[in-house]
Amino acid sequence: MPLGWIALVAAVAAASWALWERRRRRTHAMPGGLCADIALPHQAEFELYHNALSLCSKKTRLCLAELGIEYRAHHVHLIETGAYETLGRDFLRVNPAGTVPVLVHRGHPVYESHEQIRYAAEHAPASAPSLVPEDPAARAEMQVWVDRASTVGDDPIANARESAGNAAPGLTVPLFAAMIDDIAVRRILEGLLFHRLKIRPLLFLLLKATGLHRLHRNGRVVAVIGRCGRAMHRHLDALEEQLEKTGGPWILGDGFTLADVSWAVILERLREGDSLHVFTGGGARPGVTAYWERLQARPSYRAAIVDHGHPTIERGIRRLRAAKDADPALRAALEEF
Repeated sequence: MPLGWIALVAAVAAASWALWERRRRRTHAMPGGLCADIALPHQAEFELYHNALSLCSKKTRLCLAELGIEYRAHHVHLIETGAYETLGRDFLRVNPAGTVPVLVHRGHPVYESHEQIRYAAEHAPASAPSLVPEDPAARAEMQVWVDRASTVGDDPIANARESAGNAAPGLTVPLFAAMIDDIAVRRILEGLLFHRLKIRPLLFLLLKATGLHRLHRNGRVVAVIGRCGRAMHRHLDALEEQLEKTGGPWILGDGFTLADVSWAVILERLREGDSLHVFTGGGARPGVTAYWERLQARPSYRAAIVDHGHPTIERGIRRLRAAKDADPALRAALEEF
């Protein structure tokens, strides 16, 4: 058979496979909170589909650790940690939106981490510590701080000014660029076929093509990092003021709440992305610095964060730090905002 015909047959076969798979991997947004009408196979009262890098997964794990809720864990890869398992047919039965984390309680999924931590606090054992104040005014204040740390929307960076959770993804771009070195292009291309938000696999392809060492030459990427960095400065200024006002040790004062669960993972993400020193170095924001030290000292930090490390993340962190040490221009582009 001539090579032209072989190529044509291969192209038709590939296109047919892609169409067949797309029909079986349809994705769509899901409402936050409990979906009692969905029943999933389960082996434990609580199960958690999560990822080591996912900011929102860290938040839900931390909450469960604080409450002492045991759960069956299912680690699901994102492209950053190796593959688009979130776009596999098995996982899309758990969450048609193709996102983690998913908390499953008695077979019913709870979507969106800010809803999951509230749900977990409401359904924790009687012996669990209370992470929600009884006083309505304090509870409302807690929710303000939970919201300000939440990552919401399909394009969170567009709302970086509204929450630290939406500013964090932009500041994670350099870490993504460092981690993507370990990921094959063919893995990323799967996202172009099946991810409902094509901008995300396109971003990873851009980072793969640009490379960490040339990242500072991409004006659009640097502009996004700068915008998110300036927003994070404002959010951390507000946190510093709140800690000074209440006297700490926690956001609402004496009681550790869901607000602290939410902000712990924001500070952890800044640590991972090698930018925490930008916001707290040189004696800046001493209240936030001391607050972060208290958070790391809690047993839940080890159980939910340290014990869920991943080699791809650790390699990415080392590469990012080494690249900035080697190139002052790169460091300036990623840190001076």
